[in-house]
Amino acid sequence: MSTAPAPQKNLWQRLWSVVDPNERYLRGIQPQVVRINALESEFERLSQQDLQDRLRRIRLRVAEASRAAEAEQQKQIEAGTAQTDTAGLRRLRKELIAAEKAVLDEHLVEVFAAVREAAKRTLSMRHFDVQLLGGIVLHEGRVAEMKTGEGKTLSATCPLVLNALSGRGAHLVTVNDYLARRDADWMGKIYRYLGLAVDHIEHDSSSWQRQQAYRCDITYIANHEIGFDYLRDNYNSFNTNVLVLREMHYAIVDEVDSILIDEARVPLIISGSRGRPLESYRRIQEIVRRLIKGEQDFETKATTGDFYVDEKAKTATLTEEGQRKVEIALGIENLNDSAHIEEMHLVNAALRANFCYQRDVDYIVVPQGGVQSVVIVDTFTGRPQPGRRWSDGLHQAIEAKESVPVQDEQQTVATVTYQNFFLMYDRLSGMTGTAKTEEAEFVGAYEMPVVVVPTSTGCRRQ
Repeated sequence: MSTAPAPQKNLWQRLWSVVDPNERYLRGIQPQVVRINALESEFERLSQQDLQDRLRRIRLRVAEASRAAEAEQQKQIEAGTAQTDTAGLRRLRKELIAAEKAVLDEHLVEVFAAVREAAKRTLSMRHFDVQLLGGIVLHEGRVAEMKTGEGKTLSATCPLVLNALSGRGAHLVTVNDYLARRDADWMGKIYRYLGLAVDHIEHDSSSWQRQQAYRCDITYIANHEIGFDYLRDNYNSFNTNVLVLREMHYAIVDEVDSILIDEARVPLIISGSRGRPLESYRRIQEIVRRLIKGEQDFETKATTGDFYVDEKAKTATLTEEGQRKVEIALGIENLNDSAHIEEMHLVNAALRANFCYQRDVDYIVVPQGGVQSVVIVDTFTGRPQPGRRWSDGLHQAIEAKESVPVQDEQQTVATVTYQNFFLMYDRLSGMTGTAKTEEAEFVGAYEMPVVVVPTSTGCRRQ
């Protein structure tokens, strides 16, 4: 008995099954762009007040959904069906944010159309379709890979406005103060036209200015500034009057591959005074600078000179001969004795300062406040980092080496890495020109898939 042939997939199903996942996602959100375009002629006839009223109504709907979700959760807690331990509260928070996002998703097309119209009127700039696609990608908590020059700055305005309507604040995190100031002033015209508050934070912003900026609907800020604000808030948590940050709800990270991948493990550190005598650094410097650099034979383990250097690890180690010289200079019998651990620490710091860190490469010496001071040069960007200092006495040892005023040594009192910090956001997204090759890291560490947004016009370069 013959069996009936298996049903054949139609042509569209067969093509869909082999299409690239990135292309499949873009096709899935393309209808939203079509709907945004369909509203353009309608929104052109609206006044500024009409646009603001529309956003105000959406904000009220989000607030209502949030209150309803909170009331339901409170009932669950009272009935004992919802756990109130750390994991349970985290789950309740996710459910609340999901309820708010559902309302935002309903009004995405309307808000994006309003932002495009505001940009046309204030900046004479109209979002291209690919910029709208990039905005949807960012709203969905993904990484948008957009080529340089395709307008990531303008693309970010749509999801920022949409998520700011939750009333919880939206942050755009940049890599330096200049970009935070420039983009806030530039794109701020759009936000203010729509009735939203916007501000930015720089290195020299006061505590009061930071409080006001974070309370705006949209805040532009450099990654290190917001990281240190978080640390200072936790260090000063006993005094609520000096806290600047509010809840960490939604953020778009610019140059996301640099901040969340390359610098993911870079620790941000707040230090307190250790109280070590400053003259000790100059005394040790006079001893160390007379030592003779040698080498170590890795096969025989034989050493020459007073110390040898590991260039890769940026460490310097005394030889037996070098240790005897230091002991004689300090007037002690055994540098390795527990009673002299402080001197050993200072000697190691001075060795690293003199023979592992180079002026105008790892640091620069510049005038600050009328005196010369040592300023760290960022390893990744090559930019000076005023205000940052090396720990464990290294910065003081370099100051002694360069004959500039030695400042009091600090000890770590609060620290966090960029990765752990940004994972505290309810919803996180990012944009950059190069991210697809690092998609595995983005998905594994941050649960953020990468979407390659096509260019507005085809590339003619061969």
